[in-house]
Amino acid sequence: MKKSIGAKTIIYPSPVLIVATYDKTGKPNAMTAAWGGICCSEPPCVTVSLRKATYSFGNIIENKAYTINIPSEKYVKECDYFGSASGKKSDKFLATGLTPIKSDLVAAPYIKEFPFILECKLLHTFEIGLHTQFVGEIVDVKVDESVMDGNGNPDIEKVKPIIYATSSKTYHGIGKKIGDAWSIGKDIRDINK
Repeated sequence: MKKSIGAKTIIYPSPVLIVATYDKTGKPNAMTAAWGGICCSEPPCVTVSLRKATYSFGNIIENKAYTINIPSEKYVKECDYFGSASGKKSDKFLATGLTPIKSDLVAAPYIKEFPFILECKLLHTFEIGLHTQFVGEIVDVKVDESVMDGNGNPDIEKVKPIIYATSSKTYHGIGKKIGDAWSIGKDIRDINK
């Protein structure tokens, strides 16, 4: 039997996304966000929702660009720090020892040490309530060769992305493969044709 727990911001998995931006002076900043994901196939777009109080919010509005950086599990401490410190008061790259790289395509940095990057230009902004949703058109995806599969795509088991459990406020790895998409359910699909 299911028990109602009320309207809450819980969904699994919730990605750990690191949003990187520049401020008005060109100082790079990074923040951790869990409210986001792919939202359109054509044009390819990703969304992230931020509160107006965040430093990154103003940076995205100012530059009309951001990057989404997908960290590996080994950077969980840095990701937690990015989400708990303000770029208004600290240099998060100096504090973590991570390296901001200037994008050639958008007015935002990306993080050298993270294996998977989405470079985005701001396409839409939607006021929702406490959060504003930014829809960014993905102009390029950069992936470290060391985490690619034989087809030239990122391999999730090599990237080792981090997920966030909202209800327990904990970070997790992704686990093992359990099936192939468009294949594992074929027998059910074939029976119901």
